[in-house]
Amino acid sequence: MQNGILYVVSTPIGHLADITYRAVETLQKVDLIAAEDTRHSRPLLQHYGITTPVIAYHDHNEEGAGYQLLRRLEEGQQIAMISDAGTPLIRDPGFQLVRECHRRNLRVVPIPGPSALLCALAAAGVAPDRFSFEGFPPRTRNARQEFFRELRHASQTVILYEASHRIMATLADAITILGPEREAAIGRELTKRHETLLHGPLEQLQESLRQSPNQRKGEFVLLIAAAPAPPADAIPPDTEQMLTLLLAELPLKRACALAAQISGMSKNVLYRRALELNEEPDREVSI
Repeated sequence: MQNGILYVVSTPIGHLADITYRAVETLQKVDLIAAEDTRHSRPLLQHYGITTPVIAYHDHNEEGAGYQLLRRLEEGQQIAMISDAGTPLIRDPGFQLVRECHRRNLRVVPIPGPSALLCALAAAGVAPDRFSFEGFPPRTRNARQEFFRELRHASQTVILYEASHRIMATLADAITILGPEREAAIGRELTKRHETLLHGPLEQLQESLRQSPNQRKGEFVLLIAAAPAPPADAIPPDTEQMLTLLLAELPLKRACALAAQISGMSKNVLYRRALELNEEPDREVSI
């Protein structure tokens, strides 16, 4: 018996018209639809007259339901997997099923369509050429601030999702670690009736939300621009640490020459920084 096909089908993130003809046709022709939340997906399917049987496939039944889906696929059935909104697997269940399909040589076919992160990136006014998607930030303040420390020197746009009840705390921590002037953008309730797109420094975005309680409701995509390029003569933190250690043990000129040899930086740049370090209080530098 020929194996079936798993279709990974993107559905609207808000506006019901944002679905492709191919997606509708696929949902109509398959034997079964695996939906993250059948109650959430039912209005979409009814809107397009799709009567295909639907079962639930979500985080809490992923193992058991996934086994049943794999068995059906190996029997030759065609199955469409959809999430509550957007492209499946992007912060939604489905990865384990897709990976197991590949392991069993079952065909997986993507049906492209809406994605909140790409929708936001296209309209946010933040550089789209290089980006990373980091999902949801941690829920606690300390973990969230450490999360932003790791992204402080990112050389690409960083895209995050955030819930309405944490967006203000997340903005506050981003400002604390990245600075109030860091360029950013917010996409709220994208493609829905109350869609909002804001662009500006982090502090400005925070103030816009603070002034309007309605702007703090809904689903958020937060985009943070890449870190500003350091000055040409900027010394990386690890090089400065090395220079400091060498200055404590070697004469100034020898320490700078050795640091330049190891790091590849200009000896003159390191020498100027060594003089500055020498002038700092409580700093011991060999002469």
